Amino acid sequence: MTFEQLKQVLFARGNFGMKLGLERIRAAMELLGNPHLAVPVLHVAGTNGKGSTCAFAEAALRAAGLRTGLYTSPHLFHFCERIRVAGEPVAEQYAADLLEEMVRRVPWALRDDGLTFFELATAMAFLAFARERVQVAVVEVGLGGRLDATNVVEPLACAVAPIGLDHVQWLGPTLSHVAAEKAGIFKRGAPVVSAGQPRPAAEALARRAAELGIALWRPGRDYVYESRDVGPFCYAGPRGFRVSLDGREEVVSKSEDDAGSRHRAEVVGLRAPVGLPTSGELALLGHHQRGNAALACALLQVAADRGVPVRPEHLRVGLRAARWAGRLEVVADKPLVLVDGAHNAHAARALARAVPGIVGRSGVQLVFAAMYDKDHASMLRELLPLAAGVHFCAVDSPRGTAPEQLVAVAGGLGAQMCAAAKNVAHKPRSGGDRAQICAAYPSVRDALEGARAAAGVDGAVLCCGSLYLVAEVDAALRGRPVGRMPSERL
Repeated sequence: MTFEQLKQVLFARGNFGMKLGLERIRAAMELLGNPHLAVPVLHVAGTNGKGSTCAFAEAALRAAGLRTGLYTSPHLFHFCERIRVAGEPVAEQYAADLLEEMVRRVPWALRDDGLTFFELATAMAFLAFARERVQVAVVEVGLGGRLDATNVVEPLACAVAPIGLDHVQWLGPTLSHVAAEKAGIFKRGAPVVSAGQPRPAAEALARRAAELGIALWRPGRDYVYESRDVGPFCYAGPRGFRVSLDGREEVVSKSEDDAGSRHRAEVVGLRAPVGLPTSGELALLGHHQRGNAALACALLQVAADRGVPVRPEHLRVGLRAARWAGRLEVVADKPLVLVDGAHNAHAARALARAVPGIVGRSGVQLVFAAMYDKDHASMLRELLPLAAGVHFCAVDSPRGTAPEQLVAVAGGLGAQMCAAAKNVAHKPRSGGDRAQICAAYPSVRDALEGARAAAGVDGAVLCCGSLYLVAEVDAALRGRPVGRMPSERL
C-alpha cells in the first residue's frame, strides 16, 4: 500500500460517520495481539488544553531520555502528525505499512460495519508504539472518554484538562454530563490529576474517582502553581516535587480551589516587570498554558510515583521545549499574525484573555471561520471585544459556515461595528474608518489579505475559530495550496 492509497482508504471511512463505542476497537486489538497493552500509557482527556498538556508531558519524557509515543487528534497539516515516535511524526510509507498490516490482520476492518476513521488511526498508533518499543506513550482522547476508541488502554495515570460544553449532541447537555463522559477513562489503580474545573465538572470527576477508589489530584488542594504572568512559572506537588523555570526552588504557598476557576500560587522570589520576557516563560504562548503546564507536571509526578524515571529537571526542559502548532502561534510579522485553533466558547475565552498580553490592547483584526455545528454566538461574544475589525470567511469544507451567516450572528450580538456594517460584503472599507470593518470574504486567502491590509505593518491579526482555518492560513502565507488530507468528521 502507498500513502496515496492510505489517503483514499481513510477518506472513504469518513463517509461512514462517527460510531462511539469500544466493541470494534477491542476486537481489532485482539486480532493485532493487543499492542495497546504493550506500552505504559498516560491518558489525557478534557475539552480544551489536552493537546498542549500532552505536548508538555511528551517533551519532558523525551528530556528524561525515554523513547516516547504521542497520539493526538486531529492533525493540522498532515495525517502523520497524529502518530509520533521519539518526537517525530511517522513517515508516510510507515503509516501506509501500518494500515496495510491492519487490513491484513483485521479482515473486516474496511467493511461497512468495520472500523471508523478514528478507530483505524488509533489502532495504527498502538501498533506503531508496540513495534517501535516505545517506553511510555502519551495518548490524547479524541472525543469524550468513556466510549472513545483510545479508552481500550489500561493507563499508568490519567489527566483531565479543563472541561467545557462542546459536542453536547454526543456527550450530554450539561457540564456534569460532559465530565462524566470524560471520567469514563478512569481505571482502578491508575491515579488521576485534574486541571481546575467548574464545580459541576469537578464534582462529577470526584464522584467517579471515589467509586473506583483512586486518587484524584486537584489544583489548590494537591498541587499549586504560579498562574500570574508577572512571575516565572513554577509548580509544587506533594512530597517536595517542585518545578521552577527561573532555576530556583521557590516557596509556593496557596491556590484557590476548583470552583473558583483561579489557581494562583503565591511565590516568594523574583518578579519580572510586566510585559517583559522572563526566563520563566513556557514554550507555548498564552496565560492558559500555565494551567496546562501545571497539569502536565502533576501527571508526570504521579507517573514518577509509579516508576517512570522522570524528574523535575526533565520537566524544566520539556516545558521550555514543547511545540504545539496552531495554538496561539505567531506565524508572520509586519503585521503580526497569530493563529489559534480555538473552536468553542471555553477556548475562545482563554484566547481572549491571552491575546492582549501579546499584542497590547489596541485591538486586532480578527479573521474568523467556524464549522456549522459550533456555537458561533458564544465564541464571537468572547472575541469581538478584542477586534478593531472582523473578517469572516469559510474554510474549504462542507462543514464550513457561510461567512454571511457569521456576519449576521455578530450583528445580532449588538457589536456596534458589526451592526453598523453588517451589509458589507467581500471587501472591507478602506481609509481611516477601520473600526467599522466587518466583512464577508469568498475565501480564507482573501480574508487574510483584507485583515493584513487593515492592520498595517504595525498592527496585529488573529485567525481563529477552527483548526481547518489555521491550516488554510498557513497555506496562504506560504503561497501553496491547502493539503488534501483525510479528517474525521469532528
